Order: sequence, then structure tokens, then C-alpha cells
Amino acid sequence: MKDMILKGAVHKYGSNVNTDEIIPARYLNTTEPSVLAKYCMEDIDKNFIKKVKKGDIIVAENNFGCGSSREHAPIAIKAAGVSAVIANSFARIFFRNSINIGLPILESPEAVIAIKNGDKVEINLNKGIIKNLTRKEEYKSQPFPEFMQKIIKTGGLLGYIKGR
Repeated sequence: MKDMILKGAVHKYGSNVNTDEIIPARYLNTTEPSVLAKYCMEDIDKNFIKKVKKGDIIVAENNFGCGSSREHAPIAIKAAGVSAVIANSFARIFFRNSINIGLPILESPEAVIAIKNGDKVEINLNKGIIKNLTRKEEYKSQPFPEFMQKIIKTGGLLGYIKGR
């Protein structure tokens, strides 16, 4: 399988970013990704949606996506244009929901420590290599197994199942 490479600027956050901060409950009257995207990260970073560009990457510390099990959170992140999330750790249900909708998430404590807000980063999902293009550094993450790469490449679990 051809290497899946993602590239973007970093938006960095701390620990315990919960699903209410990712997409506030007051906007959960829709599941339309483009509508959810407009309010992504609103309660933790009012200017996020103005700053984020297609392909950008979120880097956070511990327990990203904690809180309720709503699938709206990774949908909002992906629809806002974010190509991946890197953190020390993720809430388990957020991890599963992210993969199910085709949003790559990587655990890499060394990357989280070294990467700063605004850095340009390149991720090779097949090899689990994160390159900080700004600082000329490289970090490791667990590479995605081939079946998960296919899920991500087809836009999520439904696309993967339809393609089989």
C-alpha cells in the first residue's frame, strides 16, 4: 500500500480536552459535518475555525476526547479540515469513533513534548513517523495496521465496508 502522508500546521492544546469543548452540546441538534465544523473547538479556542486550514493537525497532551461518547466530536474535527490528531493518550471511545469516521489519531509522547503551536508537521501513517518540518526533528508513533489504513483511506468504516 502506498504511504499515506499528511502535512499541516499544528494547533496545540493541553490535557483533558473533552467532547463538549470539541463540539459544544448546544450544537448537537444536527449531524451535518459542515455545520458541526463551524463550531469546532469553540469553547476552548474561539478563533480555531478562523485559523484552521485544510490538512492542519491538532496536538494535545493527555486524555484527548474525554467526556461523552458522542461521535459528533471527531466528525467536527475532520469536517473543520484537520487531517490528524496527535496526543499522549485518547479517551477510548473517542479513539474508536475517530477511526470509524476516518480521522487518524496517533499516540506519541515524544512528539507532544517537542512540537509547538504553529509548527509544520508531516505524518507518515504507514510507518508511524512524525516529522517536525519546522524544527527538523523526527518522532515515532505506532504505525497503523493495513486494515486501519484502508479504513482511513476510504473515509471511515462505512466506506471500507462498502468497498469490500
